[in-house]
Formats: sequence, structure tokens, C-alpha cells
Amino acid sequence: MTSALTTAATGFGTGLSLIVAIGAQNAFVLRQGIRRHAVLAVVGICALSDAALIALGVGGVGAVVVAWPGALTAVGWIGGAFLLGYGALAARRVLRPGTAGLATDGEAAGSRRRAVLTCLAMTWLNPHVYLDTVFLLGSVAADHGAQRWTFGLGAVLASVCWFAALGFGARLLSRFLARPTAWRVLDGLVAATMIALGLTLIAGS
Repeated sequence: MTSALTTAATGFGTGLSLIVAIGAQNAFVLRQGIRRHAVLAVVGICALSDAALIALGVGGVGAVVVAWPGALTAVGWIGGAFLLGYGALAARRVLRPGTAGLATDGEAAGSRRRAVLTCLAMTWLNPHVYLDTVFLLGSVAADHGAQRWTFGLGAVLASVCWFAALGFGARLLSRFLARPTAWRVLDGLVAATMIALGLTLIAGS
């Protein structure tokens, strides 16, 4: 039991160390959390997607994908283009802000659907997600032999805790971002992060 708990704790720490870095996905979850818009759906998508990808990595699928270098190149170009596009939209909001501050009321019917689709694309078109959850975590899990799935379970738990804290904890910042100026600053940070990541992915593809 002690060994299993130690392995799970190692998986938790490893998984947390990989997802806490500021990136496009985290920036999107934070923004949705601050807006209080489709938070549960976004957090659920991120956590469940991570769980699926971690399972693929622990199961050894990462080794198969690595054997085809063209796959990583293709994902790099597609993901980079997506990040550049979303970064451009965030930059547009900085240059052409609305007159109101942070909206806490209900969104239009189609907004939740757009948030879900954006979150899915942000997650599954981001090469870093595959590198971290499938390749790296899968390799580390393999070192634990028969307890590799216990390691993976710890990593999944870390993902759930992180995205829940990021999405729902962001609500505490809402009162500080009620003014349009603060919202423009956040959008500026999101735009800079996504454009930088997009250019980096394309340059490395």
C-alpha cells in the first residue's frame, strides 16, 4: 500500500509539474474562469482530455506515434496556426475593447458551444499536450513497471486538481477585473502567450 501511495504521489507531482507552466490552455481556462463562462464544461474537457492522453501514454501509444516523425510535424503546423489565430482574436479585443467590464451575466446560447469547441481545439491541437502527457509521462510511467497505472492515476488526479483550481479559483479575481482596462491587460497577456507559442511551434516544425 505504501509503495502504491508513493508511486501515485510521484505521478501527481510529475503531472503537476508539467501542467502548471503558463501556456495557451491554462490561459484559456483562466480567462473562462474569470468570465464565469462555461467553467464546468471547460474544466471537464481539459481534465478528461488529460486523463485520456495520460492513459495513451501509460499504455505505450506514445512510442508508436514517435516512430512517425511526420505526425509531430503536422500537429506542430496545425497547432501553431490555431494558436496564432486565437492570439490574433485576443489582440483584436485589446485594440477594440467593449465598453463594459467583466460580464457575469448569462451568455448567448451559442457562446457555450463556441467555448467548448475552442477548448477542444486548444487541447487536442496543442503539440505540447502530446509531448507532456503522452510522450514524457508515458516514458516516466514505464519506469514504474507493474505500477505504471498507479503512477498514471496520480498524474490524472493532478490534472483534475489543477484545472479545477484554475477555473473555479479564477472567480476570486473577478472583482479586480470588473473594469475594461484590466480586461484589456488580461487579453494582452493571452494574445502574447498564444502568438509566441504559435510562432515557436511553427518554427520548430
